[in-house]
Amino acid sequence: MPEHVIALDGVRKVYGAKAALDGLDLAVAEGTVHAVLGPNGAGKTTAVRVMSTLLRADAGEVRVAGYDVRTDPAEVRRRIGLLGQHAALDEELGGWQNLEMFGRLHHLGARSARARADELLARFDLADTGPRAVKKYSGGMRRRLDLAASLITEPAVLFLDEPTTGLDPRGRTEVWEAVRSLVGGGTTVLLTTQYLEEADQLADRISVVDRGRVVAEGSADRLKADLGADRIDIVLRDAADLARLAPLLPFGGEAAIDPDRRLLSAPVADRMAALTETVRALREASVEAEDIAVRRPTLDEVFLHLTGDGPARDARETRTLPGTDPRTSQDSPTVKETV
Repeated sequence: MPEHVIALDGVRKVYGAKAALDGLDLAVAEGTVHAVLGPNGAGKTTAVRVMSTLLRADAGEVRVAGYDVRTDPAEVRRRIGLLGQHAALDEELGGWQNLEMFGRLHHLGARSARARADELLARFDLADTGPRAVKKYSGGMRRRLDLAASLITEPAVLFLDEPTTGLDPRGRTEVWEAVRSLVGGGTTVLLTTQYLEEADQLADRISVVDRGRVVAEGSADRLKADLGADRIDIVLRDAADLARLAPLLPFGGEAAIDPDRRLLSAPVADRMAALTETVRALREASVEAEDIAVRRPTLDEVFLHLTGDGPARDARETRTLPGTDPRTSQDSPTVKETV
């Protein structure tokens, strides 16, 4: 297996006058979860379709599991699984029947297909639901069964294209647990998602894609740190005190005020000094706070900064962050201090 199980170099795909992929570069290490994060229309699904041999790129090189998707598509298909945005299950059949059917479609013998169906139902905690028609499954159960179907051939690489779209929090958590189990068994997962929490929870490395190109890349913690300084968030008991408190703080000129949330938020250079000065200012102004926290920027803020309007989007430069080798990066955790 090559160092990078998935490697894209300068990939382009154009539909009419629109470039869905505009020089996309991507490298995914073996045995990791690599999230591709981006807004609608960023090119995420197009990239998955190219990598899984369902779509031919107009330019660039794509290699998956050591094989070129253009010249060796059959070899690529033997080594991958794909879970798309929409379930590929027969609603009238039971879970066990669906998996047996997929096994036969992958040219397994009848006995092997039955054995594989039993194994996967047990693996995804669906053994008790095997005879039940899929139309009676919950959203999370249905998605887990769909995930099981994509593993019939025990692929080395699994593509998950927005796998938890439309699921409630319980169903989403069930899918996350299943993905963690897969990676623990050695599968490499490429995940596309719009859910920032999903990328934060699952991914060893994240590529933020916008307008068909990678605009930033690194672990979740590194991306947050790259956005800039820590922030202090102050939630007041009375929103009317926000305007009065802001000028009393040493960072007040840079503060953002959210009256609906009774929140004053600002970047800070020194965490402990910011906490001390905030507590002092609150006491002197006789203002009551419900919460004070110093934190790193959230992945939501990183995402909006990189894919919203403004200089970061217009520049469209790939930024690979220092010290973030996809196989060895040990980024420090986010630190939150609360008074």
